[in-house]
Amino acid sequence: VQLQASGGGLVQPGGSLRLSCTSADISLAEYGIGWFRQVPGQERDGVACLSTGGHKLYAPSLDGRFTISIDNTKNIVYLQMNSLKPEDTAVYYCAKQGANNEYDEWGQGTLVTVSS
Repeated sequence: VQLQASGGGLVQPGGSLRLSCTSADISLAEYGIGWFRQVPGQERDGVACLSTGGHKLYAPSLDGRFTISIDNTKNIVYLQMNSLKPEDTAVYYCAKQGANNEYDEWGQGTLVTVSS
């Protein structure tokens, strides 16, 4: 299984980006999908997750700035990021949950840089 995360880039503080997680191998709607981020030298942190039943969870530190969603017709899970801050700078990854609810397949990551 391969997941692809895309949509990263350079954005000014206060700006927005929308990340996409796609797969040519699986239907994303059949799995829990999570977004994570990692700053070099630090641990990877969970950002948001979407269950197969549509339940959404977010890291409390985000203060409602990010939204996870799915477009079933396009087989894409999005992470809409608004009011971006320099501390949101990281490599963002998407991942799918396996049968034991652990995240067992990961995309390659997309870099988000928030800077003026």
